[in-house]
Formats: sequence, C-alpha cells, structure tokens
Amino acid sequence: MLDVYSLIPFDNPDGGVWKQGFDITYKSYEWDTEPLQVFVVPHSHNDPGWLKTFDDYFRDKTQYIFNNMVVKLKEDSRRKFMWSEISYLSKWWDVIDTQKKDAVKSLLENGQFEIVTGGWVMPDEAGPHYFALIDQLIEGHQWLEKNLGVKPQSGWSIDPFGHSPTMAYLLKRAGFSHMLIQRVHYAVKKHFALHKTLEFFWRQNWDMGSVTDIFCHMMPFYSYDIPHTCGPDPKICCQFDFKRLPGGRVGCPWGIPPETIYLGNVQNRAQMLLDQYRKKSKLFRTKVVLAPLGDDFRYSERTEWDQQFKNYQLLFDYMNSQPQLNVKIQFGTLSDYFDALDKADKNSGKSSQSVFPVLSGDFFTYADRDDHYWSGYFTSRPFYKRMDRVMESHLRTAEILYYFALRKAQKYKISKFLSSSHYTALSEARRNLGLFQHHDAITGTAKDWVVVDYGTRLFHSLMNLKKIIGDSALLLILKDKHTYDSYSSNNFLEMDLEQKSQDSLPQKNIIRLSAEPRYLVIYNPSEQDQNSVVSVYVSSPTVQVSSATGIPVEIQVSAVWDTADAISQTAYEISFLAHIPPLGLKVYKILESASSKSFLADYVLYNGKTEVKGIFNIKNIKSAEEGIMLENSFIKLRFGQYGLMQEMMNKEDGKHHVVKLEFSWYGTSNKKDKSGAYLFLPDREARLYGYTTLPFVRVMRGRIYSEVTSFFDHITHRVRLYNIQGVEGQSVEISNIVDIRKEYNREIAMRISSDINSQNRFYTDLNGYQIQPRVTMSKLPLQANVYPMTTMAYIQDAEHRLTLLSAQSLGVSSLKSGQIEVIMDRRLMQDDNRGLGQGVHDNKITANLFRILLEKRSVTNLEEEKKSVSYPSLLSHITSSFLNHPVFPMIEKVSSPTPQLLGEFSPLMSSLPCDIHLVNLRTIQSKVGHGHSDEAAFILHRKGFDCQFPSRDTGLLCSTTQGKILVQKLFNKFTVESLTPSSLSLMHSPPDARNISEINLSPMEISTFRIRLR
Repeated sequence: MLDVYSLIPFDNPDGGVWKQGFDITYKSYEWDTEPLQVFVVPHSHNDPGWLKTFDDYFRDKTQYIFNNMVVKLKEDSRRKFMWSEISYLSKWWDVIDTQKKDAVKSLLENGQFEIVTGGWVMPDEAGPHYFALIDQLIEGHQWLEKNLGVKPQSGWSIDPFGHSPTMAYLLKRAGFSHMLIQRVHYAVKKHFALHKTLEFFWRQNWDMGSVTDIFCHMMPFYSYDIPHTCGPDPKICCQFDFKRLPGGRVGCPWGIPPETIYLGNVQNRAQMLLDQYRKKSKLFRTKVVLAPLGDDFRYSERTEWDQQFKNYQLLFDYMNSQPQLNVKIQFGTLSDYFDALDKADKNSGKSSQSVFPVLSGDFFTYADRDDHYWSGYFTSRPFYKRMDRVMESHLRTAEILYYFALRKAQKYKISKFLSSSHYTALSEARRNLGLFQHHDAITGTAKDWVVVDYGTRLFHSLMNLKKIIGDSALLLILKDKHTYDSYSSNNFLEMDLEQKSQDSLPQKNIIRLSAEPRYLVIYNPSEQDQNSVVSVYVSSPTVQVSSATGIPVEIQVSAVWDTADAISQTAYEISFLAHIPPLGLKVYKILESASSKSFLADYVLYNGKTEVKGIFNIKNIKSAEEGIMLENSFIKLRFGQYGLMQEMMNKEDGKHHVVKLEFSWYGTSNKKDKSGAYLFLPDREARLYGYTTLPFVRVMRGRIYSEVTSFFDHITHRVRLYNIQGVEGQSVEISNIVDIRKEYNREIAMRISSDINSQNRFYTDLNGYQIQPRVTMSKLPLQANVYPMTTMAYIQDAEHRLTLLSAQSLGVSSLKSGQIEVIMDRRLMQDDNRGLGQGVHDNKITANLFRILLEKRSVTNLEEEKKSVSYPSLLSHITSSFLNHPVFPMIEKVSSPTPQLLGEFSPLMSSLPCDIHLVNLRTIQSKVGHGHSDEAAFILHRKGFDCQFPSRDTGLLCSTTQGKILVQKLFNKFTVESLTPSSLSLMHSPPDARNISEINLSPMEISTFRIRLR
C-alpha cells in the first residue's frame, strides 16, 4: 500500500456521474461468449447503537426486520437475505417462539438466509485491541454454533471507517476464505478500479509465503447504500431503490424517483439497470458482478420487502428471458457471489494461477471526499477508549483465574463457587466488551446518551469482573478450599482501585491498618515471572510489609496529595517490589508497625510556596532555573523549569539525547466544514501550549521510584522513573490527566521532539498486533498524516529507536523528523455532517498513560529500512504488556477468624518463552443450557520481534524457544487432560484434530487450542 500511495496524485478531479472516478464504457458484444452473471444481495445494516441505544434500535427497528424476514422469505424461495451482527440476532432469539426459530433454521438450510462474519458486532478496525476483536468473534461464533449450528464463511465489513489487515488475519485464522470491505479512501478506490485490482488476495506484510492470503473484495463506490451500489451513476441507481417510490418517507436527492415496474416499462427500466451493472463489471476481472441492495436498518416494514423483492423479480424475469441481453441475474447472498466468482476464476483458463493480484498493507487513513480525513475518531471520547482497555485487562484476568478456580472447585466440590452466577456475569462482560468494539462505540461517534449507555454497560461489567477475580483468587489461594463458603459471601478480597461511576476516574481504596496483619494478594497477569512495583494507599505511615513467611520487604512511603499542594493527613502511599510467579498469585502481609525497611520519599516544590507540616522532608524553591534531574540505573532525565522533559540519557552508551516533551493545541478550520466526532480538519499546524505563569512543579525522590509532576491549566503531567533492576526501570512512565471541558473547538496534543533522524518515516501498530510502516507525505493535508495508534508508535534512525507506548488508542503523527505527536482529547462544538447530528462536548477528566522507551539499535543494511515490515523489540513488547496488563493488588477485608492462605499460587511450571503471550484462557460454554463446559479456549500468540536490539541484561526473566512449548511442561498445579488444535474462534477443528503433546507456533501466529485441565 505504501507503493500505491507513492503513485496516487491525490488531485481529486471531477469524474462525471461517478464524481470520484471516471467514465466507464463498454461494447455491447463483450458478453456474447460468456454472459454477465449478477447477484443482487439484499442486506440491512444494523448499528448496535449510534443515534439510538442498542435496545432502542432493537425495539423500534431490528425486531421487525427479523419478524418480516421470516414471513417474506418464505413467500418466494428465490428471495435472499443476510445478516452480520449477532448481538441483535441473539436478542431477538431470546424473545421468539419455536415456530419462528424453526423457520430461521430452514431458511439457513436452503440458502435463502446467510450469516456473514458472525461476530458480536461489525467492529471498528482502528481502535480495538486484537484481544477484543477475537473475543467478539468467538462470542458470535459460539452463539451460532449453539443456537443455529451454522459456520459463517464470508466476511462483510461495510461501515468501519478504514480497514486493518489484522482483521483479515483473524478472519483467515477463523477459517474464512473471502471477505468484503467498503470504506476506503476515494483516491485508492479509483486507482484500484483503474487497474482492476478491487478484488485481491490480502496478505500480511510479514508473510514470506502465502499462508495468510484471504480473498478480499473492495466495493468501488462512495457508499454501501443502493444509489452507490448498482453502478457508477447514483442518479440512476437511486431509481432502483424501491423504498424511495413516490409517497414514501425517503426520496432521491438526484431528483428522479423510482417507478413501479409493470409490463409497460419493464424493457426500458431493465435496459437502464443492466447498463449500470455492465459498467460496474468493467472494474473487475471476471464476468460476475455483486450488487448489494440495502442500507441502514432497511427491510423493517413489510411494504418495503414487497417493494424491493417484487419489482426486482419482474426485472430479473424480463432480463433472464431475453437471450440477446446475455445476462443471468438473481437474488443471492454474499457467499453465492463468492462461489460463482471462484468458479469463474478456475475456468479462466490459467491452470493454477489465479487472475487476482496480491496486496499487503492497510487502508487508513480514510477520506470519503475532498480533504475530509476521518482521523478525528482515532481520539474522540478518549475517556472510554481508556476504559475499554481497563475492561480488557480485567476480563482477561477474570477469564484466566475463573477457569483455574473452576477446575479446583470441581475437584473439591465447592458447591458455592460452582453454583454462583459468575459464568453468567463473565458471559455478560464478554458481550458488553464486544458491543463496545462496534464502529460507533469505541470510535466515539455515537450520541451522548448512547455513549452513556455503552459506558454504563462497561462499568457494570467491570464491577462484576472485580468480584469474579476476587472470588476466584480467594479459592485458589485458600489453604483449605472447603472454607471458601464462609469467606466468599462478603467479597473477602477487594480490588485496590475503585471507580465510583461510569464517567469518573478510578480512585485507590485506603487500607485501614492495625496491629493485626492483613493479607495483600497480588496477581501477575503476565505469562512471565515478574518483579513489579506495587503501590497501595494505607491509613498510617508506620507500616510494615512482609512476605507470607514473615520476611519484611523494603518499602517507600510517599505522600498522598489531596490537591496540587496539600498533603492528605489520612492516607499514605506505600510502594514495594513484589516478585510474582507467571499468571500466579503472591501473598504479602501488611500491618501497622515501625519498620527498619521503610523509607520516606523527599519532596522539592518549585514555583509555589507550600507550608506543609508532617513527616515528609519538603523543600520549597522559587524556580527550577538550574534544571531538574531524575535518574535510575538505566536512564538519566533532565527537565526544564516547566517540569517538562528535555533530555534523556541511556546509561549503557552514555549519549545524551534531545527528547523534548511539549503540549500543543489544534484549532478547527475556518471554512464551512469543521472538525467533529469523525473528521479532523485543523486550521493550521499546532500551536504550542502557552503559559502565563510558571506552573507549579512537584519533584519527588524515593527508594522505589522518583517523579516530576507539573500542574498546568488543562493537564496534570507526571513523569516517573522506577528505581528497579527489571524491565520497569528501563522506560519512562508518563501520565497525563487531561481536562479541556472549558475549551471551545480545540484539540490537545502531546509532542515529543528528538534528535533522531527519522526523516518522513514512522511506525504505528495496528490493533496491538502488528506494526505498519508510515510515510508522512507533503502532498497530503496534515490530517491525512494522522494514523491510529492502539499500543505503540516509534521513530528510528541507524543508531536509535524512540518508542511511545500507549495504554489507550489515540491518533498519532510524525509531522517533522524526530517527532511523535499524539492527540489526547478533542472538544468540538459542531456536527461534521456524517449523520451524527452533534459535536463532541461530553468531555470528561481523562487519564492518558504512556511509556517512552529509547533503545540503541545496530543496523547493518540501510536498504532493509525501506521494507514494508518492522517489529518492536522484545523489551518493547514486554513493556507494552505490563502497561496494558498491570498487576492486580487485592486486599483482605477484615474478617474473623482470619483464614489460612497459601504463600502463593503458581499455575505454570515456569515462565512461558519471552515471545509467547497467552491471549486468553476462555471457559467454553456447555452444549446445552446456559452454563459452561469443562473446556477452555487456550489462545496463544507468538510475537514477532526485531533481533537487532541488544538483549543485554534487559531484566527479562525468560528465554525464547523458536515457538516450541511442551504441553506436559506447561502447568504445575493442573494436569492437561486434553489439548487439541482448533480454528481461532472454535468454529472448525482440523480434520486430524487429536491430542497434541507439543505446541509449535511461527512468529506472529495466533492459535487457539481446546484445553481441558483437571
């Protein structure tokens, strides 16, 4: 795709009736030897939330679409229909009678009704992490297996705002052979149409063979609605959308309405429509043409079913009865089209060679017209983009601990755990997270109250997941499992963080200390042994933390600040280094007691005067003219007087690097079209964030970590260095609490400027799964050079790489050499004319969390640099992993008598290899009823990493094994009863699926296994 971009002029000339294309001509004899085959494919696009909530849409529209489908398809066996969002199908299924259910099954069996993709939703492809993309796919496919027994085979993605090859990979791994996409930059569509490459094999950029190839059809025109799907001229196509017949609620904006088909006009109308189909077919390499027939929430009324199906059938009958027209036309489903296409491809004469080209790369950033680039939604509603990731880390932890606990509960017959509603709550959490991956949810492009609905669902499930995590952890860590009943009722283990409402930031709970020790249980979500800093709030500064066996550990005691310059008198933060087994739990004890291992943090305050009484050593300094320094054993940082980082030194090579951190503002265009939820239309380059006075800066130095916090009007900016020997000490943690609720048409960005000579190249990740190289192009407007970042972006030159790692999806760019700029929040006062009908002004106080990693690299061949593939380093992967999956501290609620706990729960025999990530251990549903089976989906990902980085003492407590894992050496507390390979979403088992004793993964591979532990 980078090559394509260098070829396209992006000059946007007027293309005639096909505004963004060109005139299409044909000769009437072209179909003499092989007739044109047309599949008219009726569909209805149902957003699970956008202008109304999911439930309201279902109540007002979707239920009627299904009810009428059952009746109307039965009337004529030539009629077809298809559906993709399982969230809606399952809601309807729960309220209908057996008669309707049987009708649906028979329509599926005879091919009149088809399920396409079959995910819980049709997900956005820029914001979601691959964990959630896979999870919503499994949720949909599992529902289908249980209720309908069908396995979708074609992907249908017509509305997400740009497309990611990660989705293509996941569909391929799930057993799909074909897929379709629609929203692609208009200039790219035109280029592909000119070269007849709208149908291609989409291949992953790291694939040296063709194992990842999936056939992809790109729709050629502006939209998926009927005016833009029969052919190049919307004025004509609109006349064949029979819902728009005169007297109805919708008309044709081009001024000519449809006519009801009858004997007197059928010849003329058929000729008109066939002309469009023929022109459309000239953009493709075969004589098979796809003509979708649908739009948003279509086919909800019976009259519409009659209008479309009866009028089209008359047209079909006429066309098929005229041999001189050389056309065979019928209703079809997406797979009917792809089947006919495969047949045509095989018969094309070339023995084994397909007529279709191969393409790698992605389809961001999308523009639907002019300079209207959809890069605003990469950041819109960032509060919920962050909440999404918090939800994911809770769901993954709950899944893993729940499956382990379930196996123990079955072994020890702990009825209270087995009979609990945990599995139902887990199921609901999967569905709420799945719903949020929808392309109007995580994107931040729904109405305010719909956003609240999504947020409330996430929040509700977050509460439930905390309970599941607490109860599962308790069962696993109890010495005597049978005492579970007496402790589980009152949430014996409580999470350290508490969120009070769906739109507020989480707060830390304060642990009330006494002379009686309380348990602190810590979970490590990583599949590697981890030394991690744990911080909790306690009620007293005289505190001792010890291991389960009573050995005291070193702690740092820091102040908790109620405001920028006022210290809390009731809470203190303690931090210590915990060593936790992979996917395991570790128990510590905490009590009020003087400890020789306790160290108070020191404070220096600049640009303000704070009279603070208390135990901490606090120094006031008028201003930081001589600069502020922070350092640990890996890194040294220098800050300017605003408390912003200016220089970074990696101690391994002693080189000082300019790494300058600044904030900046974007305004919106003064033209008619302005930025909104979807579009980014800036007025000009960003202006630097201005200061009227020097900000208050608070510097803290401690035994475990040190930090600089600066207080600006719109941002509380904190930079932290961990003074530890592990991975956590090798990057710089950055936290920004952003509040732009009083601003007007402004967007706030964080910019990192460095001396790295990156020129116009940078790299962003796609869905936390792979890296896509980018080129900032001067022939494109600024907003076109903004790309989605899910977990990381980096720039590099021959000697160094600078990576920004992110704990939330946001828009990112590199507009000048050495720069990375990330847009953190946007507040826009107007609609951007894409149907939402409002601006974005429901901003919240939002937390953004990042890490900056500066690495030395050794490149031998600079030509390699231009390749279309790049990988993070191992250190970068692991840093990203603990940024997205931090450890979970849980505190014992005071109870009597105190139960006996084990010192630790360590489920694995040893760390998994460094490059193997356990994506999920997801309990599988039972074949009947609402419960669970005793199997789980064991999903592994072998990460691709760049070996050109010295893996010096990176503090990595693991090795790599070329992707080999011995099954018998995996688990420590459990026996693997069976482990069999499966397709990604559990839809297919390989023909020779049997118990395996060794897992082999290639780099980048994601694989699912069915596992049964006992």
